[in-house]
Amino acid sequence: MNILFVGDVFGSAGRHIVREHLPHVVESNAVDLLIINGENAAGGFGLTPSLAEDLFDLGAHVITTGNHIWDKREIFDYMSVPADSHDRPRRVLRPANYAHGTPGFGFYQGALADGTEYAVMNMQGRVFMSACDDPFRKADELLSKITAKVILLDIHAEASSEKVALGWYLDGRVTAVLGTHTHIPTADERILPMGTAYQTDVGMSGPYDSVIGVEKELVLQRFLTGMPGKFEAAKGNPKMCAALIHCDPTTGRAHHIQRIMLGE
Repeated sequence: MNILFVGDVFGSAGRHIVREHLPHVVESNAVDLLIINGENAAGGFGLTPSLAEDLFDLGAHVITTGNHIWDKREIFDYMSVPADSHDRPRRVLRPANYAHGTPGFGFYQGALADGTEYAVMNMQGRVFMSACDDPFRKADELLSKITAKVILLDIHAEASSEKVALGWYLDGRVTAVLGTHTHIPTADERILPMGTAYQTDVGMSGPYDSVIGVEKELVLQRFLTGMPGKFEAAKGNPKMCAALIHCDPTTGRAHHIQRIMLGE
């Protein structure tokens, strides 16, 4: 079974480069399950229902997010659906370790056309980020409910140490632990000893002539003066970053992970 995870889609440049490369990457690698992190798709900050629909139209089975999920208010109602639904809005996830009562859900379990069950979990880190529940114990809680063997976790976190620790914590219990949020792809992709594919950060699908997606001059001004200012998504040198994972669908164990970075 082949799984493709596309890193944080950032603004119009990210959407453009994903549309350009995704069809041939999916076809040439016989991708069975496609997951896209879309939390920055709307101008670099948030996700709208229409952009979520665009990502589903590209073939996404599940869309994960992170700390910017609430930046566009129209997403609130879109994600307020019954827990047992399998419609598109139910397959847009927010971090599972957010407070009880938050719109939406933090994991999804479904099945592919051939009947293979899969599950996707979304978590947010606690180090250097806004307050949320413990992602380690939340993962334990979700795994007690999930029956699928193929399980992928998007850990949206700032600290590499927290992501690495979660990878070791879940080794052998999930198919993959993939990091998002820092927008810089890391070169540490590997299969952990018990069969879990791991990468600290998949990297963003967006403009790399930028400061993690934002126009360089605006960020430099902030660093040089300390003064606040409005950030805008950059557009130069877009690249699609993704991770391709091969796994055994009967056990959920991964046996290969490949880092992907494609430009114009």
